[in-house]
Amino acid sequence: MATGDFVLRPFETLPAEPDWVALKELVPAATATARTTAEHGARDVVVTTALPSAWHALHRTDGQLLLALQTLGGSGDASRDLAAALLRAIESEPGTAVETLGLPTPGPRLQDVLDLTVPFEVTVRDSFEYWLDPTVERTPQIEQALQDADAGILRTARLEGVDAAYWTRMGAKEYLRWAQPLGEQQVLDGLARLHGARASAFDGGRFLGYFRSCGIVVPVWELARGSEPEDTQAALAAFAPRFFEAIADETPLDANARRARAGLVARQVTLR
Repeated sequence: MATGDFVLRPFETLPAEPDWVALKELVPAATATARTTAEHGARDVVVTTALPSAWHALHRTDGQLLLALQTLGGSGDASRDLAAALLRAIESEPGTAVETLGLPTPGPRLQDVLDLTVPFEVTVRDSFEYWLDPTVERTPQIEQALQDADAGILRTARLEGVDAAYWTRMGAKEYLRWAQPLGEQQVLDGLARLHGARASAFDGGRFLGYFRSCGIVVPVWELARGSEPEDTQAALAAFAPRFFEAIADETPLDANARRARAGLVARQVTLR
């Protein structure tokens, strides 16, 4: 693939593609597990939402490799950019950050560099403490920088029972954002069926619409004021079978669903 070729779904075929997208676009602070292939040293990698000063990657002094998703790339393929950052971190000395990346030349993607049998297990964090090597002295400057970074974290939780569903509190409101692994048209048809039948809401959740990121669809619900993750998890578990049934339905959309679909498309947002 030539440098500059745009890839619509850069994380396709990686384990838990929707969670890769969620950590890149939705979640303030989280980590996930990954490992490089034997060809690249079978190294454990901490995939993180962000690193200090928008670094692309970090080879920590204790040897731990961290790869940040919420960075800007230049090749048009986020997977290619991230693979370039990770390989550079592997080649660097411990204690070195990949601060800038530039425009990567053609080369491997994450799908080539990572062992795809290793589960992508997400842990949502309420602090960026994991940035720090436990053996490094925590100076007042480091403590202040960590406090400043932590101050920007919105409370977020990954819900159990379904994949890639994230509850978050923004100011006085709570939202559910549920990244979907299926094709956009299939998910959109399912949402339109539910919305046209006035069945797109669930107990405590009002369907707002969806946005698109990294080639997948992320439906969004506004939750009842004060909802906690446990409340939302139970309500979502009851709603999920209806949602999956609507997505699997291949019959033509009726008039109400077609109108609902047109309205959803008109107000969808693409995150780049």
